[in-house]
Formats: sequence, structure tokens, C-alpha cells
Amino acid sequence: MVFPTWPRLAYSAALYALSPLIGWRIWREQVPTYSRLQRLGWRLKPLPAAPRIWLHCASVGEVRAARPLIEGLLAHYPAHSLLLTTMTATGAQQVQALVNEQIPVDQARLAHCFLPLDFPGTAKRFVRRVQPVLAIMFETELWPNLLNSCYQQSVPVAVVNGRLSPRAFKRYRRLRPLMAGALSKVNWLAAKSRDDAERFKALGCSTAVTMVVGSLKFDMPSNEKAFSEGERLLQEWGGRPVWVAGSTREGEEALLLRAHRQVLQRYPDALLVLVPRHPQRFDEVAKRCQTDGWALSRRSQQQPVTRQTQVYLGDTLGELGTLYAAGSVAFVGGSLVPLGGHNVLEPASLGRPVISGPSIENFADVAEPLQAAGSLLLVDSPDAVADAVADYFANPERAQKAGRAGRAAIETHKGALARTLSGLASLLPG
Repeated sequence: MVFPTWPRLAYSAALYALSPLIGWRIWREQVPTYSRLQRLGWRLKPLPAAPRIWLHCASVGEVRAARPLIEGLLAHYPAHSLLLTTMTATGAQQVQALVNEQIPVDQARLAHCFLPLDFPGTAKRFVRRVQPVLAIMFETELWPNLLNSCYQQSVPVAVVNGRLSPRAFKRYRRLRPLMAGALSKVNWLAAKSRDDAERFKALGCSTAVTMVVGSLKFDMPSNEKAFSEGERLLQEWGGRPVWVAGSTREGEEALLLRAHRQVLQRYPDALLVLVPRHPQRFDEVAKRCQTDGWALSRRSQQQPVTRQTQVYLGDTLGELGTLYAAGSVAFVGGSLVPLGGHNVLEPASLGRPVISGPSIENFADVAEPLQAAGSLLLVDSPDAVADAVADYFANPERAQKAGRAGRAAIETHKGALARTLSGLASLLPG
């Protein structure tokens, strides 16, 4: 089917009109070792050797979730190199952490740069410069001009781990002519669930190219290093009751600190490990804790955790798994505030019982199996968080049972990686 070009032209005009605001965002989302001109498709760092596969992940969470696919592509295509792109600075730093610490690979085969802005000329320049043999978009990264540039330059496009929450679907449905045109450039879409697949098809994606393969998040490798490091930290802290609140968002820390006050009434030596989602908020959260009178230690400053420490701020990158493993209970943020939640599988894979707020629609497909197994508990208030944490502290056998159930549920639902690699094989030459 031929789609009209006017929706994409109108979208591009809107981008140009908003360019001052977009320019400010570029200035903010920056890593010193990268040129800001990468956002316009210029000043790319040396690219890995051709033939190149290009994989785009939006930010930190997507990079973490894509790790099984990154390792799978490097293993299955030894003659190819892989270019990773991200939108955010934290995503770039997460890629670097993977390359440096977690993925054993010849560094000449793996590189990173920022995704350029979706202006027509910028998108065309970027695709022409990279010359990928395959473009892979992770989850919901549907940039109309980039997809059109791939189509014009005969680059096949796949969307993997395709996710479209009900909230996102409502937004995109208002732009259906634009999204239908973008999705017409997709050669294969691997959806996480049947509901996700139906939403993509309702936006205009062809049934012929849409397949349900499951969530790649279940195929994450076992993080034994994080587990051992976490156990070491726990011993270093004297074996006190520890709970970890990871990926917290603005407005959520105040609620969790309120919950911690209640936990301390029952367990005076309890420690809260607080890990904000975004690095630009680390100092803000630290200041709030200090203003409210908490005895705070910061990991980035290598401040020790003493018996007096009540809150330990995990203000470093790439260590969330280690910090989850250092506690006996995990709370996953972005869920007590209406933001759709974050990845509940990471602490579950480490054998920790998981608590989340009610807003978890972005991860419903992975949350449901954990709930069914008794590994994930949904609560709706700081009081309920405190009760759940204290209950697990009081019943360590129940906590361990929930942790084992979570790991078992993850094992049961693996397999999306093999199905994804099989589908991508049909798009790669040879």
C-alpha cells in the first residue's frame, strides 16, 4: 500500500518549529566525549568495520533489556560489527558500562553513537554514513524520517521486543496517518505480546510482518558478578535488614522515605538503599535526604555505611543489579507515581522478592508471570510499602521462597531471543 507523504512532511515541519526547544534538550543530554554535532548526523566516532548491523535503544532500560540480543548478534554474526545508538546520555553511559565490564567482545566490532534528531536531511545523512545491512529498533522507537531514509536506501528494518502500552497507543492513535506511514517501512515486527501486536496492527502495521515472540527481558543472562558483589556488601554492612528502592522517579523518593520511617519503627537498624533513575537527580535527592534529617551515605563519594546510616544513595551508573542483590527486598520505582513502572525482572532474576506500585502498565507482560508465581507484590501507598517490607523482614523464609519463585518464572518464559534471532536471519544478506 502507498501511504501519502503529507503526514511526514507536517511532522517534519513541526520538528523544525520546535527546534529551539529540541536544541536545549541536546545541550542537556550530553556526554563530554561525544560531539553535540552527532545529533545532526555529523562528527560520528570511527564506525566499526562493515558489514554493520545497527541497533537503536532509547535509554538505560532498553540497553539493559537488549543485552541478550547484543550478545546474540555478536555471537551469531562474527563477520558483522554492531553499532548501538541511544537517545540519552545515560543510555550512552550504560552502553559503555556493558562494553567495559559485562560483554566480552573485540571492541573493534562494537561501537556507540547518539541517534541523530529525526529531521529529514539529518536522518538521510546518518543512514548514508552508517550504511547498515540491517536496522533494528528496540521496543517503540519509530522515527518516521529515519525509517523513511532506511527505506529509500534499501536498508531492511526490524522492530524487536515491540512494546506499545495502552497509554502510548492512545497517543499514537491520534497520529495514525503518520504512524501508518512509518510502520509501512518496517520489514518485520517482533511483538512482546499478543496485545502489543494488535495495537501495532491497529496503527497500520501489516499483519504479514507482525509476529508475537515474547519478551527479550526474560532472556537476560545470569548476573553472578552482581550477586556475589551484593552479598559482599550485605556482609560489609553487618547483616542488617536492607531493602532497595531502584529506578525511583521524581515525587517518589518522598513517598519511599515516608515508608522507610515506618519500617524503622519496627526495625530500627534497617537500611534503605535508594537508587534514582536519572543521574541528573542524584544531587537533588541527596539534598532532600539531608534537609529531611536522614543519616545519609553516598556511594559515588565512597562514604562508608555505618550503624548510624539510615539511607544509602546509589548514585552511580551500572550498579543497580549489585545494589538489588545487596538487599533482601527490592522495590522497583516509576510505579508509585503514574509513569508505567520499570523492569521488575532485574531484582527477580537475583532471587529477591519484588514490590511495585500500581502503575506498572509498561511492564505488564513481564509483571503478570511474576505476580502469578508469588514473586511480585503490588501495593498502592507508602503504608503498604512499609508493611510489605517489614513482613518480608519478619519472614525471611517467605522472602526466599518468593525469590526462588521469581527465578523459576523467568526460566519458564525464556525463548524470545532464539525466536528473535531466527526472524532477523531472514533480513540479513547471506
